[in-house]
Formats: sequence, structure tokens, C-alpha cells
Amino acid sequence: MLRRVVARRLPAVGCSRRSLHVTPRRRAEERETFDPAQVERASDEVDVCIVGSGPAGLSAAIRLKQLEKEKGREVRVVVLEKGSEVGAHILSGAVVEPRALNELLPDWRSMDGHPLTQPATSSTMRWLTSTSSYPMPHPPQMNNKGNYVVSLSQFTSWLGSVAEAEGVEIYPGFAGAGAVYTPDGTGVKGVITNEVGLDRKFRMKDSFEPGMEFRAKVTLVAEGAHGSLSKVLQNKFKLREGKDPQTYGIGVKEVWRVRPEVYEPGKTVHTMGWPLSRDVYGGSWLYHMADGMVSIGLVIGLDYPNPYLSPYKEFQRMKHHPYFSSLLEGGECLAYGARTLNEGGLQSIPKLHFPGGALIGCSAGFLNVPKIKGTHNAMKSGMLAAEAAFDALEQEVAEDGAADMSAYEAKIRDSWVWSELKEVRNLRPSFAKYGFWGGLMYSGIDSLILKGRTPWTLHTTVGDAEHTKKARECKPIEYPPPQPPLSFDILTSVSLTGTNHAEDQPVHLRLNPGVDARKKHVKENVEEYAGLLGRACPASVYEYVEQDVDPAKEGKEEENVEDVGWDGKKLVINSQNCIHCKLCDIKVPTQDINWTVPEGGGGPKYSLT
Repeated sequence: MLRRVVARRLPAVGCSRRSLHVTPRRRAEERETFDPAQVERASDEVDVCIVGSGPAGLSAAIRLKQLEKEKGREVRVVVLEKGSEVGAHILSGAVVEPRALNELLPDWRSMDGHPLTQPATSSTMRWLTSTSSYPMPHPPQMNNKGNYVVSLSQFTSWLGSVAEAEGVEIYPGFAGAGAVYTPDGTGVKGVITNEVGLDRKFRMKDSFEPGMEFRAKVTLVAEGAHGSLSKVLQNKFKLREGKDPQTYGIGVKEVWRVRPEVYEPGKTVHTMGWPLSRDVYGGSWLYHMADGMVSIGLVIGLDYPNPYLSPYKEFQRMKHHPYFSSLLEGGECLAYGARTLNEGGLQSIPKLHFPGGALIGCSAGFLNVPKIKGTHNAMKSGMLAAEAAFDALEQEVAEDGAADMSAYEAKIRDSWVWSELKEVRNLRPSFAKYGFWGGLMYSGIDSLILKGRTPWTLHTTVGDAEHTKKARECKPIEYPPPQPPLSFDILTSVSLTGTNHAEDQPVHLRLNPGVDARKKHVKENVEEYAGLLGRACPASVYEYVEQDVDPAKEGKEEENVEDVGWDGKKLVINSQNCIHCKLCDIKVPTQDINWTVPEGGGGPKYSLT
């Protein structure tokens, strides 16, 4: 796979530069091991630091600058983005409901370059069998009148240009790797970006640059679903206490250019049924975008029980259904991508604020699952967080203290975001509680008649990984081989994501450290779950392969922990393939994979998706 090196751009405004450990070129074995306790970091003082330049983060940044003009108080706003550019890591269907955009930028229709040019013209839902499709009742939440079919990556890129025009500083290639804490550790005072120029063994290469400290009065975390910094902060400040576990789905999608005679601009279709079995929650979408392109994808709930299931292969065989093949034949696949999405709903939203900052957008989990939309809620959460942050900046806070962002939580609960999610709070959990047919019936009654006005709330008690059955309890799934030009092998698809990671950097997909932990992982995942990760990952990152055993070393500890295995098998992590979907950090039953940020700028480069 071709890869390119992404240059790292240091912010120039207000940044105090220090020594970046420039040393003469050394051989790998002569390099010093990186010690974070000894590093001297460049530091920058800002008012608000936002981690992530998705719709939520950019809406917060724009709203802060609007308040700056309205109230005459200058606010320095910095947005850190781990992708190589704004929008590079943004993936969605997507049909955008413009409710929040109308509030944020009332004149957006007259603004140059906006990509919301294709209105949704129809909304239908179909039930699929293996060979046929039938119309079925369309839930009211899925009505797309007044919405727009768009590439969310392009929409986010446009929002980024609006933010920069307002004076927001955006730094692509800077991943939020950790938090800066108050001296007593009880609050957050900013963000530390990731190190650059470490080799796989965490030794400093000649290109080494330590991460920077962005010291902020308020920190807003907008990483998207299951972000690595969000996870750390939720654990440290116990933000999930008293809440349901967050649950997730995995969305696998492609963008095709189709023949003019089958293209229907603005048409939106959702399906249920085949190819998924009745114990798997999910469904597909088909959106006719602008310029003769269609977005096609499949979402599968990660509470699926069978470890033999492959979300990627389910999607590939789905395209051979007559309903889809008649559209795609003669067309061209232009792009591929995959990403996890929050499905827990209202019950799974954590406490939204912590001393010094807040969680916004999908870092908190505002997706409306029955509506299959979350962009409008994410944007509104960012706008409300910006208003709370601006007020917090005007309060006196001790130099070693942390800003109070509790007003943000109150604003969310009083907003249409909370009302919308409350109405549909029982729909997704009903499938887990009552099964597929029971959930379908309950959802129809609740959404069409009761409209969420029930005195009860259904709860989820365990995470997705705990729903996974042992391989011996399940039947292996036989998938057909790829049949181009409709279906592809997984590496061909990954090549369409534009994914790159710098050579010879630490593997950002971390197992629990140590030889024993690695043996335990391989043993449990191969013996009990038939190597689930090798099927679940939509980018072929994980492989359980035959282990080469040197008879002379048999019974001795391996020199390289990555060569450690069990019963002739070992785990290979092809981290260069990672498209940042985060599935591995959620679905693996042993729950010992930790997704961390790679070097800034690495990962996919989405645009059409």
C-alpha cells in the first residue's frame, strides 16, 4: 500500500518553542527510549481548547466567536484535529437535518461553498428477503422532508472554513493524546498532543518532537464515538456512574457513481431483514447524493452474538441482492469507510461536564438511533457548550483551579436535543429486551402511537462485548468470495480509504502489557471466540496466524512480545491498515484492546464519504 508522510505543523500564534531534542542521526539500537517524565514540552495558553474538528467541535468554535462579537470579549479558540485535514476522519451516511445549522448560521444558504445542494426528495423503507424486497411502514422519525443528502466529510470541511474565517485556530495533525490536570489532579487545564518521531519500541528517532501542552481555561472534547481521551476522562471523573453502558453499532459503507438511468437525486431508502439474522440488530441505507453518486451502507449492532459474523462480508454480500445490484451494476465504487456509532441513546449519556471542561457531540452520545441522525444534535450540543464556556470564562477561577461547566448540562436538558432523545429512548433497547419481532412491534406502537409518552424506561445492563457467545455455541457463517465489480476483498476496500500511517511508529492498538497478558489474549480469543477480531475488524488489522516456533527457544521467554502466542497461534496487528473505526476497543470479549491515537495526520482520508 502506498503511504505518504504527513508534515506536522506547529502552531505559531502565542506558542513558546523549546528544544525539540534535535540529535545527530543514530542507528536504531543507539536511540534513547522516550521518558514522558523527562520531556520538555512547548506550551501554549488558550481560552478554549476543542479536541476534534467534527460538527460538534466546529459548531462550538463558531458559536464562541459569535459570542465574542456579541459581547465584546476576545476569546482565543483552538481546535485540534488528529486527521491530516478537517473532514479527513469524518464518516457518515449522511442525511443532515439542518435544524441546528439554521440556528448557528441562519444565512448559510447564501454562503459560498456550502455542500448542502441536494435536498432529500423521498423517504421509503423496505423489508429484504434473500431474493426480494417489499415496502414496509416508515417510522415518522425517518421522514427526511427538509433534509439534505450530503458527504459529511465535505460538510465538516466547509464548517472548518467558516470557523477559520471567524478567527478560530485549527491545527490538523495534532491528536489530543492526554489531558493537562490541575496540580491536585481534580480538574482539567488543557490537552497534551501526541509525540511524533518515536519508533515501534518507543525510542526517539532523529525526527522526534514531543507533544505540546495547550493550556486552556475550558476544554471541550469532541472526538466522536468512543474517543480515547473521552474514555480516560469518563473513567477518571466517574462520568458513567448511574448510567447504562454505552452500546454501539458499526457502519460499513461505500460511495458509488451509478448509471444516469438509475440515478434518482435525493432518494433515500432504508432496509431491514436480509442479510442479517433475527438475532442481529441492524439495517442498510441507500442515499442518492449529488452529482450521480449514491451512498450505500450497512449498520450492525455490536451486541451481535455470533463471533463468526463479519460486518464487512455481510455488507459485501448484501450488494448482490437484486435490489442493490440492479442499481450498482455498470457503476464504479469510489470510496469505502467504516466507523462505530453510539446506539445507547438517552440512558447511556454520561454526566456531560467535569471540572474544567465537557463532552460534546458523539463523545457524549447524542445519536438519535431510530432517526439514524446525530449531526444536528451534535452541533446543538457544541453550541450550548460554547455558551456555557463563554460564561465560565467570565467567572473568576483560581490559577490552579478549574472552570465550572455544570451550566452546559442544564442547557442540554432544557433543549430540544434532550426532548428528541427522550421520545425515542425505548426503541433501540426494546430489540435487546424483546427480541427482533418483539422489538419491531414495540417500536411501531411506541413511535406511531405513544410517541415516547410512557412512564417506563427500558435499560441496557451490559456492554456489547458481553453479548458475544462462545464459538462452540454458534454456527460458522459461510460467506461467498468477492465477486468484482460488485464486491471486493477487504484490502482492496481499505485502499479506497486513503489510509496512511507513518512508518516505524508505536502500534497505537495496545494490548495489556507483558508476555502473560498476550498469551492470555491469544488463548481466550482463539480457543473461546474463534479469533473474532480477525472477522470483526473492517480493515484487516487483526490476524491470528501460525506461530513460528524455534525448537532451540522452545520453553524460553520470547525476546519480542509480539511473537508470543498460544498453541501455535499468535496475534499480528497490522496497525498501518487501521481506519479508526474503534470497533476493536468495544467488541473484543476479553476487553483488553486499548485504542490510542497514532501520530497526528495518520489514518484515513475521507472526502466523498
